Formats: sequence, C-alpha cells, structure tokens
Amino acid sequence: MRATRRGLIGFTVAGGGALALGACSDDGDGEVNVDEQAKGAMDDFKADTQFTATEPFTLSLLWTEWPDLPITDSWQFFTEIEKRTNVKFEVTTIPFSDAVEKRSLLISAGDAPSVIPLVYTGEENSFVSSGAVLPMSDYVEHMPNFQKYVEEWDLGGMIDNLKQADGKYYMLPGLQEVSVPVFTLVIRKDVFETVAGGIPETWDELREALVKIKAEYPNSKPLADGFEGQSMLNYAAHAFGAQAGWGFGTGMMDDGSGTLQYTAASAGYKEMVEYFRGLVADGLVDTDSFTAANDGEGTVGEKFAQELVFAASGSSGTAIDFAVGLDATVGAGNYEVLQIAPPGGPAGQICEPRNFWNGFMLNSELADSEYFLATLQFLDWLYYSPDARELVRWGVLDETYTKDADGKITLNPDFRLDAYKLNPEGTTDIQKDLGWSNSVFADSTESRALKESYNTPTFVEYIDSVLANRTPRDPNPPAPLEEAELEQASLLATPIKDTVDTNTLKFILGERDIAEWDDYVAELEGQGLQQYVDLINGARERFKENS
Repeated sequence: MRATRRGLIGFTVAGGGALALGACSDDGDGEVNVDEQAKGAMDDFKADTQFTATEPFTLSLLWTEWPDLPITDSWQFFTEIEKRTNVKFEVTTIPFSDAVEKRSLLISAGDAPSVIPLVYTGEENSFVSSGAVLPMSDYVEHMPNFQKYVEEWDLGGMIDNLKQADGKYYMLPGLQEVSVPVFTLVIRKDVFETVAGGIPETWDELREALVKIKAEYPNSKPLADGFEGQSMLNYAAHAFGAQAGWGFGTGMMDDGSGTLQYTAASAGYKEMVEYFRGLVADGLVDTDSFTAANDGEGTVGEKFAQELVFAASGSSGTAIDFAVGLDATVGAGNYEVLQIAPPGGPAGQICEPRNFWNGFMLNSELADSEYFLATLQFLDWLYYSPDARELVRWGVLDETYTKDADGKITLNPDFRLDAYKLNPEGTTDIQKDLGWSNSVFADSTESRALKESYNTPTFVEYIDSVLANRTPRDPNPPAPLEEAELEQASLLATPIKDTVDTNTLKFILGERDIAEWDDYVAELEGQGLQQYVDLINGARERFKENS
C-alpha cells in the first residue's frame, strides 16, 4: 500500500444528528472509575513492556478495507496479536471509497465498534458535543507508552493543540519522531542536473529548470500533479505564506500576529495562484493532472516513464513506482529518481507544520466495559510501544524478518513486501498474505529508525534534506468551536470553500483572469466570509482566555 493522503476535514456535522450514546460508568464527575473496570488489566504495565491481558477478551474494531488489500480472518496479523496479548478483534469492515461517511453514520447511529482507527486530527470534532466518543485526555495517565514518546519526541505542545472547547482532546494521534511532508516533488534527478543545472531549492529555481527542460524536451509538459492539484498546492502553499489543497483545513491561518485570517483571500494565496498561472501559460504544466481524479497517479506515472513529465507530486512510494516505469522505458541504470524537499518561496525555506499521523477514537459505550483499563493498556501497547510498532510493520522476528546488531531489518528470503518493492523474489507477501504493514495500523506511530527500515536510501536522504534545510511552519493557534458554532461554521464554510476551489483552478488554468481577484474576494465576502472569520477568531479569543 502506498502512503495515501486523505483530505483534512475542517468542520463536519455527522449525518442524521449525532446521537448521544449510553451513559458512562463514572465516579460522579463524568470520568470513568478505571479502578473498578480493570478486568484483564496488568498491575505492572509500563512503557516498553509487552502487554498481555490477564484473561482473554474480545474488542470490536472498525476496519477500513482498501480495494487492493482485502482483509482475511486467517491473517497472521490477527492470530499473532491475539497470541501475544489475549485480545481478539471483532471486525466491522467499511470500504475505503466512502470510509469517512460510513464511519460517521455508524457513530451517529450508535452502531460503531469500540475502537475507531484511522482517524486524522480534526475528524473527531463533530462527535465531541454528542458524547459519542470518549475524552482521551482523561485516560492517558493509564497509557505509559503514549506519555513517554510524547515527552521524548517533544510533542507536548502539539498534543495541547488537539484540545476542544472544553479543554479536553478526544482522539489520540499517531506520533512521529521526525515529521517531514509525505507528499512533495519527485523528480528525474539526472535530467535536472544535466539539463537544468541542479536540484531546485525554490519555486523560482524550479521554474527556471522547467523552462530548460521544456526546451530540451519540447513535447513535454514537465511538471505534473495527478491529484486534482490538491497535493501540489498543499506543499507549495507554505512557501507563499498560505494554506491550500489537502492542507487547506478550515481555511484559517495565523496572520503573523496571533489573529486568524482566511488564507484564500490573502496576498500569499494570490501570489501562489499567480505563480502557477504563469507556469501553465508557458506550457510547463500538465494541466490534465490538475483536473484528474486522485487515481490519476498512474497516468502521470506513464508520462513520467515516457519522458513527458520530469517532476510530479508523490510520496516515497510514488518514487518507487516511477522507477519501475522507467526501468521498462529508459532502462535500469540510465536514470535517477529523487524525492526532494518542498521548494522554498517568498515566505522562506519553510514547509508544512510538524504533523501527527492517523490515530484512533473510542466509542463512549466502551466506558461501560469491565475491560476498559485493559483496553487502554492494549491500545497503548499496540499504537505506541516500539516492539508493537515493529511487529505491525514487519511481522514476527526471526520468522518473517531478521534484525542485526545495528538494528538493520531484513526480510527473510521466503517473504516479500510488494508495496515497497522489497525482496520481490519472496513467495509470501507479508502485507497481502499475512496482514502486516496494513494501512489501518502500520502507518501511524513511527520512530525515525522504523520509518527508514522499509524505505529506500533516497528517502533517508530526503528526510535529512528536509530536516537540515527546511523549517516547519508554526501550527495555527487553536480555536475550538462549541456545539452550536460547529454547525454554524460548517454552513458558512462549505459554500465559501466551494467558491475557493472552483476559482483557484480557474485562475491557475487561465479560465479566469487574475485581474478579477478583487471580484473573487468580493464573492467570498458576499457568502458570509467576514461572519465566518469573526466566528473563528471569537473562538480563538475564548480559548486563550480559558487556557
């Protein structure tokens, strides 16, 4: 499975009206009395130790199924975890194609399983006020692995930014020891060096390079996205002092003074749009890749292999796919593919803020379970223990893989990992056949060493280049909304965002003259932009006062 970026949710209200679920067993102040719900829990559970329930229990789990990775009950992933922990999963499956919608319906109807994985920050917002999910901040004291790695990896401030209007947070994210953009530019390094004079460090340098490549390969449109522009605008926007594409979020960002402004009406956003409009006007952009659906990556891959595209949006997995395509056209050894740090721009050599990856929520009905504490311990082990993270990625030590004295991991000869083109001669794919490296759990918490263990040496170079040469933008200050405000914000934000998306693409493709920018901003204002901005800044001020 490739790293898959799902669009960040700004404000959502669960369909059908989020229903409050069963009352928690609590000690009078709304919190679960964990000591009385400790069946199966370990008395001496601590960080970096194996969790094994003192008696077996079953835990219901929501599983998102990718079309190319159908789940099977016989996966070693399930049997091995049950063997080690005494915890058996009872799985409810939803398809990846509409996973967010199906998940919302299940939660709203009170039918969701106990554990709801594959949750990105912000996706919990619409379930908070109904009491449908538990406030995880009330229970992290029972999760020693989580606490340890939040502290060691200096993530405390980011965790604080997860807080809702009541000062609590309702999901636990995947923790990353090092955070670099998953998607950025993947380029033909050899062509950029021989034709364009080197690797671009800024968007202006990229433009100069693309002009030279276009002159050498006149049939090419050397720059492509493949994700309806959402990927490229996401990682480009930060260099222009804006937010866009997948990273648009609520549309609100710090204006530099601690007040939030609407990014799509800002000078930085306009400058970004003008930049890409100039590339399109000069024939440097494969415009089809800005309008194709998200499954258009294959088309861009074919053009990359045919030397019609020389720089495109992608992840480390995309770089591997591009290399496979070039093997068949240019020939192995006759090219170099490189994932580069997102170029800098007018706002500096900056990239997206340091990020979490996907984590989980807990159905509030779990608070009635006599195995509540054991569940917390189990999830703390599964999501945050280094041994569990290695298990979820690689399988069983000395069976599917080995690990030398320096920590280097190698698949055993009989096993392969097709998703990363590892050991292709192996007869058993540890992902498809055994369930390891699955995208529900594997792409969550990672140390740097674990991240590097399955990626290519060029990806390690990419990590180094970002950490050495780019500065993550500071995260936007939190402005959590109360229940009534969430619905109001959603009603305001949705039509405004639709106007932004439509006109951003029109400006870039030349279907609307950039001279009409002020008219476009007036259209946003006519849809209630100022009311929306005031609403979010009001929430920001309230949060500051109460913190």
